[in-house]
Amino acid sequence: MGLNAFFTYTVVFALGYSWQQALALVFICGLINILITVTSIRKTIIAAIPQVMQHAISGGIGVFVAYIGLKNAGFLQFTSDSSDILSINDKAYNAHAAVKGVTSVVTGGGIVPALTSFTQSGALLALIGLIIMTILVVKKVPGAVMISIIATTIIGIPMGVTDLSFASSNSLGSSIHQLGTTFGAAFSHAGFGTLFSNSSHILLTLMTIFAFCFSDTFDTIGTFIGTGHRSGIFTDEEIHELETTKGFATRLDKALVADSVATSIGAVFGTSNTTTYIESAAGIGAGGRTGLTSVTVAILFVISGLFAPIISIVPTEAVAPADSGWGHDGF
Repeated sequence: MGLNAFFTYTVVFALGYSWQQALALVFICGLINILITVTSIRKTIIAAIPQVMQHAISGGIGVFVAYIGLKNAGFLQFTSDSSDILSINDKAYNAHAAVKGVTSVVTGGGIVPALTSFTQSGALLALIGLIIMTILVVKKVPGAVMISIIATTIIGIPMGVTDLSFASSNSLGSSIHQLGTTFGAAFSHAGFGTLFSNSSHILLTLMTIFAFCFSDTFDTIGTFIGTGHRSGIFTDEEIHELETTKGFATRLDKALVADSVATSIGAVFGTSNTTTYIESAAGIGAGGRTGLTSVTVAILFVISGLFAPIISIVPTEAVAPADSGWGHDGF
């Protein structure tokens, strides 16, 4: 989620790159990751990170995912003093001017976070969903997260939160149609063709590539170690072998190579960094211990694409408790 947010809000919106150029940056990031993996530089990086810090990385990712869940659930509200607001809709803020259709607010500080009053039906529904999920998980009910999402969605119907109108734009056919636009866009004139055309932005471009690589590398390391220890796949002995042996003898070696290659391939198809995610803890918590878990999830994702319009009725408030819960699980 962090890399998705960085891709969209920082690289495209803030730095002004086109989405095609951003995909080109991700493709380069993937090539660099492949290079540092096959040359054992990545091993050296892992060996240089203290064990406490390695676990802290996965913990930090878990806290971030939990924060996203709490925010999407509507549990948090943020207040900014009017004197700190700099602009609204990219225009200088004027306290006496009426503003319609607010799309963005830039403030210079003074943001005060607080819990919501839970008077809004959305936040109340998310709270109900969180309680249901917590009870089912504590009782070790199989499919606890999925059951809580479905139950919360149904409860949200009389509360007016669940919108029963199907969104055709979320259909599998629509996604395949959009693939014709995104596939190979990184190599188009709007991508690589103009990425280095402005000499004054070359340093910025290099720093952005570095930021992608830095985030991807440490995100992957933290997730691999955190989920690997929990599942028993990556033991302390195997991590020691990773640091001392040459080639790709260990499972962690092979996983790092697969992760690096996936980033470049994902950019070709039109997505941000394809990397490992702490949400894998959900599969591990359900009992998954082998690669068959990932294959099963992939197959189910393809099948779910056929039912995307139906799945689209699930409100954010029904999914948010799962994010916050599994975020803490990753921590």
